[in-house]
Amino acid sequence: MSKRMTVVFDDDELYTALKVESARSGRHAKDIVAKALVEWFESKVGETADPDLENSDAQRENEGGPKPKSLFDRLRAEARR
Repeated sequence: MSKRMTVVFDDDELYTALKVESARSGRHAKDIVAKALVEWFESKVGETADPDLENSDAQRENEGGPKPKSLFDRLRAEARR
């Protein structure tokens, strides 16, 4: 299921760079942003930002949501398409 959100760019140069890359590569801006987010989240995997994150898989599963690892695996696969 697709979810939508609006992203407001306060940095005009960043927005322009995204649109230029989108046109240059023939990819949708949303796909470029999604891939960048997946890569950013993957870069955070080894960091210890919050001790409560240790229980995040169990907590998310108890709340009916996907485990973060399975979510990232799915996002990574979608970003490669």
